[in-house]
Amino acid sequence: MTNKVAVLMAEGYEEGETLTIVDILRRAGLTCDTFYFGDKLVKGMHGIFVEADKPFGEEVKQYDMIVLPGGRPGGQNLKENPDVIDMVQYFNQNNKYIGAMCSGTVVLSDAKVIEGKQVTGYVGYAEKLIGGIFKDEVVVADQNLVTSQGPATPYPFAYKIAEVFGKDTSGLREKMLYNFAGGK
Repeated sequence: MTNKVAVLMAEGYEEGETLTIVDILRRAGLTCDTFYFGDKLVKGMHGIFVEADKPFGEEVKQYDMIVLPGGRPGGQNLKENPDVIDMVQYFNQNNKYIGAMCSGTVVLSDAKVIEGKQVTGYVGYAEKLIGGIFKDEVVVADQNLVTSQGPATPYPFAYKIAEVFGKDTSGLREKMLYNFAGGK
């Protein structure tokens, strides 16, 4: 059985983060679908329109992980959607994985799923991630959460997600020249 990851694409999503995550997870052999709110063609924070795979809804519950990328106002748009908050809480209550990076991490605080868990987020987010134990690290995995910092960190973030599903990413890192480029 292939593990399934749902990546949420709200208007204003960070293009580099979102598309890199999807790309790496698919290369790693995971099923990774993007979900949209409203229009299937979603505008990113830099004006790039990308056609998402599926409409956000109950189907997301069939996935093993939900991922909340950042972006302005993408992260805020996710945070302000009560259905997203409910879905994140559902994933937490059912011990399913939740991934978030950059401004997407603020959803975790509002959903109250970071209590006593180690997390990271964008620079200055230690004050915004209330209830969590903030770590100034590129990627932090604790219990069912995987969090990361920002636009330069989707590679290690996506590799960590693949690894929590038991994938060995060493060959993939080599093929993608990640180690050559100084990645760890």
